[in-house]
Amino acid sequence: MIRSTYTILLGGALRLTERLEKAVAGSRFIAADGGMRHAAALGAVPELWVGDFDSTDGELLARWPDVPRQPYPPAKNETDGEIATAEAIARGADRLIFAGALGGERSDHALQHLFHAISLAMKGLDVLLTSGDEEAVPLLPGHVRLDLPQGSLFSIVGFSALEGLDILGARYPLNDFHLPFGSSRTVSNVAEGPVEIHLKSGKAMLLARPYDFSGA
Repeated sequence: MIRSTYTILLGGALRLTERLEKAVAGSRFIAADGGMRHAAALGAVPELWVGDFDSTDGELLARWPDVPRQPYPPAKNETDGEIATAEAIARGADRLIFAGALGGERSDHALQHLFHAISLAMKGLDVLLTSGDEEAVPLLPGHVRLDLPQGSLFSIVGFSALEGLDILGARYPLNDFHLPFGSSRTVSNVAEGPVEIHLKSGKAMLLARPYDFSGA
């Protein structure tokens, strides 16, 4: 099945990497406020630019005069990223990449991106969050496979207690494991190649650092 992929450009840190380029190849783009600054590096021309534009300076506005803008007042009920996501879904997106979603100066925004990603995955969308250096994939009951270089770091952070957790293809595998909520047991694992996760119940996030071999 051909997926309709949209990349949402967010305001967090973003480094152009081979994995990032491959992930967004063939994608359509929507920029959320200051996330527009990543468009040039990605060679992308977003089809829409939304937000209250409080993180966008005059130089950035002047650089992209032909991209349609959809402005919102600063006093609104959603973040610029959530508005951009809704626009992508309205255009038929079933796969979403959030570029610039991790790290950055605002921990509240970064944390909200993770929870938002979980909620989208619960609705059946395929979701990836990335900074280029780091990637995050929601984990729900079922299985997820992530191609990671051998020796690279990854962690699983539970957003609830996890039941029936299997970790395959890792230095520290688990089988049918119960992970209590708040446990750090699944932080800082090392990929031995592609990693496969099975989960019977619970919600979590798989966070990977494909270019970090400090645990090797």
